[in-house]
Order: sequence, then structure tokens, then C-alpha cells
Amino acid sequence: MNEEKVITLKPDRKIFEDIYFSGNQGSLLFSPTTKGKTIATIAAAVIVFVVFLFKDLLNKESVGILYFLSFIFLLCAVFLSVSVNKVSRWKKQVNHYLSTLERCKLYEIRFDNNFFTVNIDGEKETSEWKDFEYTESNNEFISLEGKYSYMFPRKAMSEKEYSFLKNTLKDKVKIDQ
Repeated sequence: MNEEKVITLKPDRKIFEDIYFSGNQGSLLFSPTTKGKTIATIAAAVIVFVVFLFKDLLNKESVGILYFLSFIFLLCAVFLSVSVNKVSRWKKQVNHYLSTLERCKLYEIRFDNNFFTVNIDGEKETSEWKDFEYTESNNEFISLEGKYSYMFPRKAMSEKEYSFLKNTLKDKVKIDQ
């Protein structure tokens, strides 16, 4: 493959959105990152509430349990808050990228034996193949990680182009194991 290969992608926001926000990824409280913390915080809140309702039944030595459980609840809430903030920032970045795609007139991938270039309306990001550390593909998309990270949806290109890109990335991205 000495000649440069060009794949033009359809910059349809819906195609990219379906992948980025699949599986509740965009949900602040129930994304894979925050779901466990949300459940733990709710459970801690319920336990504190129940113990608070029955606090009159506790003797003076056992009242410390309420303080301890309250501390656990606050700890859960802080961890949840940090995770929600992380998901919120990610979601904001993705929405900014999707807005860029919405206005995009040209979205193409160019590659040859030495370089891989992504061009979005003249904004080019060029990398050498050695700059990429990881590639993964499935039925929906191809992801490429390294100096820059990319996600190329299957629906944004033809089947022939998708298959060619997938095979090229498998050949060119050397994964150290």
C-alpha cells in the first residue's frame, strides 16, 4: 500500500451519537461509571434514614452507629459527585465534538504506509503508525487509540471501506504484549 488511501465519512451526528451514548453512557447517575456509586449512595441513604427513624430505640452507647452511618453516606455521596462530574465533563466534550460534526462539510481519513491523517474541514491531525497503541473493532465501530483517539462508525462509510480500514489497522497498529 504505497499509494494514499482516502475514506470519506458521512458526518451524521445521529450515527456517532448512537455509539457514544449507547448503554446509558450519557446518563449522569446510571452510566457504567456512576451506576454502582449511585446504588451505594441510595442504599446508604436508606440505611441512615431507617436508623434515624429508630434512633429512640438506641441506647446512649449505640448512638455512635448513627454518626458512623452518616459518615459512610457522606463518603458515598462525595464519590458519586466526583464520578458524576467526570461523566458530565466527558459528555460535554462529546457534545462539542458532535456539534463540530454537525457543521462539518468534509470528514475524511487518509493513510499510507507511514502516516494516518484525519481531516475535518481542513483541520488535520496526522500521526505516524507507531503513535497508535491500540485498535479495536466490533460490529458497530472501530476505535483507534494513541497520540490521538478516534472512533469510526461502520454506518459512516461503505462496507468495503469499513472492512479495508479494519484490516489495515490490524496490520499497522502493533500492540505490545
